[in-house]
Amino acid sequence: MNPEPLQADGPSPPDARETVAAALLEHGRWLRTVLAARGVERHELDDVLGRVAAAAVAGADRLRDPAKVAPWLYRIAVVQALEHRRRSGRRRRLHEQYADSGLVGAAGAEPDPLDWLLAQEQQQLVRRALGTLGAQDAEILLLKYTEDWSYRELAAQLGLSASAVEARLHRARGRLRTALARVAPALVGRD
Repeated sequence: MNPEPLQADGPSPPDARETVAAALLEHGRWLRTVLAARGVERHELDDVLGRVAAAAVAGADRLRDPAKVAPWLYRIAVVQALEHRRRSGRRRRLHEQYADSGLVGAAGAEPDPLDWLLAQEQQQLVRRALGTLGAQDAEILLLKYTEDWSYRELAAQLGLSASAVEARLHRARGRLRTALARVAPALVGRD
C-alpha cells in the first residue's frame, strides 16, 4: 500500500490552482491594504497574506466563477484577518498574564517601531483618526486612496454595486471627517 501525498482539502484541478495563483499575484497589493485596514500590523502582513494564499489554493475547487476571483479573495482575506486578530488577542492575553505573574522584571516596554517611522505629525493624526473608524470604513478609504481605484473598480474587487461603493465611501469620508475633528480640529477645513 503506497501512501498518497497529503493535500489540504482534497485535490483541486490544476487549472483552478493556476487561476488562483495568478489571481493572488495580480491582487496581492490591494489584499495587503485590506489586511492592514482590518488590523494586521505591517510586520505581520506577509505572514497573513501567506495564509490567505494557502486558504485560496486549498479552496481553489470552490471558486465557481473565475470572473469573480477578486471578491472571493477579498472574503478569504477578511476571514484570515479575523483569525489573525483572534490569535493575536490570545497571544497578547498570555503575555499580559505572564507579565502580571511577577516572573518578569520591571523593564520598560520597547517603543513601537511604527512610531519611529511616522515622523510627520499629520500622518500620525490621520492614522489615529482612521483607527477610530470601523474596519469597513477604513478598508474602503484605504483602497480608494492608496490604490487610486474608481468606484467601478472598487465595486468589481469587493463584489458590490457601484452605488453601494459610492454610499460606503460617502459615509466613510463623513466618519473620517468627524474623527479628524475630534483628534485634530486644525486639520479639518472650515466650511
